[in-house]
Order: sequence, then structure tokens, then C-alpha cells
Amino acid sequence: MTVTATAARAAWLTTFRLLQRYHRYEVVNLEPLLRPGAKLLVGYHGRPLAVDLCMLTVTLHDRLGYLPHGIAHGAFDRIPGMRQVADGLGFVTSDGPLLEEAVKKGEHVLVQPGGTREGCRDFRHRYRVDWGERLGYLRLAMRYGLPIVPIAGHGMDDAYVGLNDGYAWGKRVGMPGRLPLWLGVGATGLWPLSLSFPVKMTQWVGEPLTTHLTPGFDAADREALLTVHREVTGAVQGLLDAARDYQRTR
Repeated sequence: MTVTATAARAAWLTTFRLLQRYHRYEVVNLEPLLRPGAKLLVGYHGRPLAVDLCMLTVTLHDRLGYLPHGIAHGAFDRIPGMRQVADGLGFVTSDGPLLEEAVKKGEHVLVQPGGTREGCRDFRHRYRVDWGERLGYLRLAMRYGLPIVPIAGHGMDDAYVGLNDGYAWGKRVGMPGRLPLWLGVGATGLWPLSLSFPVKMTQWVGEPLTTHLTPGFDAADREALLTVHREVTGAVQGLLDAARDYQRTR
């Protein structure tokens, strides 16, 4: 591992361990992720940077000895020096040899199908799954024979107060790289120059879903894929609702 890669990993672990303390982070039902074998971790994208999932990677690193392989923006391959950063964090930018190698080693892959569409909304749209008909994650799971583990929780949409639909605004003004144009308020001012509110974040991990791995399942049948997609989004929404209801009773 290069010096850049080593420094990137150390910075990641230090930053998100501090944020775990700041947000009093905890995980409910981590056990499915500790069982042997690679899995596709499919998470709800909290606003605006999925900090909860980043904190989860640190928890898994401490238990499994590696950071789950997040699928990152292609800019990591184009900007000088960023490939080394991605290597240090275990990120991949597309399907290919690096991802195949990780799966063969039994290491988890992490995706957030909602992306900035889900993570950069206004305060009226919180804790609602918004993946549209994005099926790339499902095709990836089928290609590598990966069970899908739904992940969601509570607190991640309360870290900042969103003021607009950043995904729509980004498209409207033609932001480069399909980046969002999002306005949010945190504890000390406007994002990204503000600390998040010190809300407690609790991650809920669901049981693995394997309908897409059933013998004879047809990956070319779009309706069958959409049926599984609805099963996955329903499971993630169920975790969001359960975490919210649990938090209200505490």
C-alpha cells in the first residue's frame, strides 16, 4: 500500500471514529454482516453524505479487518492521486477486476442506490426510500452471487436541515459530474462549512435477501427484477420505520 493510500485509510478511520462518538453511534443487528461470505450491503443514503454508512465501515473494519468496498464516483480514476486514495479506502469505481477480487476474498461491497437524489432533499422529505427504478445494484448482486443486506436507521436525516432539492437543482443548472446543488443548515451554519447537529445515529441491519439467487431466476426479465427491487426497497423502508418508531418510545 502506498504512503497516500495508508494516509487515506488512517484519516478515514480517525475521522469516522470521532464522528461515532459525536453522534453516539450504535448498530442494531450487526451479526448478519459478521457471517462468512461476501454480501452486497444496500443502504439508505442519509443527508447529505451518508455519514452513518461511513461510520458503519469503521465498525466493520474493527471487526473484520477491512473496509467494505464502496462503489465510488468515477472521478477517483481521473483526478491525479485520487486512485491511490481510493485504493487505501478499498473503493472501486466500477465493476471489474478489483471488485471481482474483493468478492473472491469474501469481502463485502457497499452501495447506496438512492445517491444524491435521496441524500440531498429538503426537510419535508425525510426517511423515505427514493431509488426510482435503479436496478444496477441488483444486477451486480446477481453477477457475483451476492446476498443483499438492507441497511437503514435513524438520525441520519436529522444531521442537517435541507432547504432544497439538491439533485433537481444540480440537473437544472448543469452541475459538472451530475453533482447536486444542495443547501443545508447544520449546528454552526450552512453546509458544507458547518458541523452537523449532534443527533444520535442508530444503524439497523436487516437479514440477507436472496430471492434474486433462486435457481432459474431470469436476470433478463425486467418485471422479475422490479419485483425483487420492490422487496429490497420495502425492506429498507421497513428498517427506517422500525428505527423511527423505536426511537420515539425511548
